[in-house]
Amino acid sequence: MLCLGIFLLVGLSAVHSQFPRVCTTEASFRTKSCCPLWKDRSPCGSRSGRGRCQDLVALRGNSIPQIDDDRLDWPRHYYDNVCECSGNFSGYDCGSCKYGYFGEKCDRKKIVIRREIRELSFLEQKRFFSYLALTKTTKCKDFVILSTGDRHHRDTYRFVDASLYDMFAWLHYYSMKPIMINSTFDPNKNFAHQGPAFPGWHRLLLAFLERQIQQLTGDEDFAIPYYDWRGEENCTICTNDLMGESDAHGILNPYSHFSYWRTICSGFNYPDTYCPAADSEIWMERLHRKPGATPYAPKPPTFQDVEDTLKLRDLDRPPFDETAIRSFRNALEGFLSPTDGVTLKRSMHNLVHIFLGGTMSQIPISSNDPIFLLHHSFIDKIFEAWLARYNGSPNSYPENNEVGQGPNDCATPFFPCQRNKDLIRKSTEFGYRYSSYHNKKPQQ
Repeated sequence: MLCLGIFLLVGLSAVHSQFPRVCTTEASFRTKSCCPLWKDRSPCGSRSGRGRCQDLVALRGNSIPQIDDDRLDWPRHYYDNVCECSGNFSGYDCGSCKYGYFGEKCDRKKIVIRREIRELSFLEQKRFFSYLALTKTTKCKDFVILSTGDRHHRDTYRFVDASLYDMFAWLHYYSMKPIMINSTFDPNKNFAHQGPAFPGWHRLLLAFLERQIQQLTGDEDFAIPYYDWRGEENCTICTNDLMGESDAHGILNPYSHFSYWRTICSGFNYPDTYCPAADSEIWMERLHRKPGATPYAPKPPTFQDVEDTLKLRDLDRPPFDETAIRSFRNALEGFLSPTDGVTLKRSMHNLVHIFLGGTMSQIPISSNDPIFLLHHSFIDKIFEAWLARYNGSPNSYPENNEVGQGPNDCATPFFPCQRNKDLIRKSTEFGYRYSSYHNKKPQQ
């Protein structure tokens, strides 16, 4: 099925590990090196000018803050040497292209258009759903996921094969696990939320899956659609033709596209583990959804909520967490009322997760529901509108001391390193743009 249950077991006396499959060998862990040979038989394709093996110790120094979380100063807990790619080359081995570029020499620029799912023709919608089905049943060939029974004990770590879609879901889950400081977990700290990294990190997550689907299918024109939920009274795309109907118990209709999907890393939301039942379908929950069932979120945000969010000029403000006021990021993420930019309340991104209910309301595993893609694509479209309005750039990213959220921190856990501040760039630099779909605005 989705998670194929093939283990890459590693003796953890040697494990300082990470997830490019080719770098999960004893030799890689022993040498703390992830500089694979490319087709020219040189590390990172250095003979062909694609990249070079970078010494992170020489680059960043020896000292790592005394925080015993494996994701800190990514990927230094696992590797001291990784590939640094040149020009438009990218990938853990510099064997692929940066987002937006194609071809053997990565010199062909292409911009795809992300459209509202209801803009797609019937055949385009069917193609999208068939591609998702393919990602759910195809083993991810380049990466494996990390599973643990106890984050405190390295001898419980193991690497597990997963489908391409489950790899995507796991990336979100892994980044969201509470940060461990002095063997104590802080539930309010993670690497992708509640801080200035939020919009850029999720932009990178969507770009990862978009490119993986393009490569898997050979369809360079594929683009993730979005769901414009402004002013919705109910989930109008939750039909069996689109994202699936569900009953009063949240069970998806058997005639929907995703009725039998299982959710990886579900059932064991413990802070001291990583996806402990990744190898067992028995322990995976079925995907479920209950739009509008939560009284705290009876419907999505309004047109005005989006407009008010876009009035906030600063990407983020101190203290760079869920209490930040007059912060575009905090309003977009949904901890701050966009109406006045001061009142702390559920809104925007968070409100939609709660409104959709079921798997989507369980934020760490919410990426298991494909409606997550459509929701976050629209969040990214709002982010894109902010970038255009205020000429956003890496310089817009604020200096801060939040763990993993600094401007020069690598976005965890992506290869190669992409700094948080460098994700604050226009979408066309990542190879896509958005359609100008106009949802019907309710009469005043």
